[in-house]
Amino acid sequence: MNSPIIQLLVLAGIAVFLILRLRGVLGTREGYEKPAVTRPTEERRGKPEFDVIEGGPDLDITDHVDEDSVAAKALSSMKRVDPSFNVSDFLGGARGAYEMILMAFENGDLDDVVPFLSEDVYEAFASVVDDRQQKGLTVEAKFIGISDMTLVAAEFDEATTEGEITVRFKSEITSVVRDNAGDIVEGSEKEIKRMKDTWTFMRQMNSEDPNWRLVATGE
Repeated sequence: MNSPIIQLLVLAGIAVFLILRLRGVLGTREGYEKPAVTRPTEERRGKPEFDVIEGGPDLDITDHVDEDSVAAKALSSMKRVDPSFNVSDFLGGARGAYEMILMAFENGDLDDVVPFLSEDVYEAFASVVDDRQQKGLTVEAKFIGISDMTLVAAEFDEATTEGEITVRFKSEITSVVRDNAGDIVEGSEKEIKRMKDTWTFMRQMNSEDPNWRLVATGE
């Protein structure tokens, strides 16, 4: 075997050796497959591993009333007219409104709550306040808190787009009534007075005015 042939065989052997080494290090790919891309663990954490299906009950409504109730249908209609309306947010506002209006009435100063009262409710409250003043009586009340609060009814008028929501409150206050001399004629500063009120709030849902107004009261 002559020298050129020997050289070719040696070079061919080296080439085969190098190809086998490269395949062992790099692996093999078939066609134009995409490289695998994995997210870091931190990026995947908290991401849902399932598709969210649209539809189903509105938990913002069903957390407070039965899904198939008249109230649920009314609340759903309110949301359709005003997509920004949220039942839980409304109840949070109603809680604050209850304390503010109740204390304004008890302490005989309704000026700050006029925007939140219907004309009928304002007149009823104002007549009681005026009667106290004519008799020389003043009330000193302190709000302790709300022990229970429940959405009990909701109605919606398609023609007027007026929504009404009725909420039952159980609260605790201290209250004393004093005469012109400052003597206590009713109540006690140390006695907790437990109250039950059922209030109905109304709003025209397509109105730019976000305020709900108290339109009815009861026990």
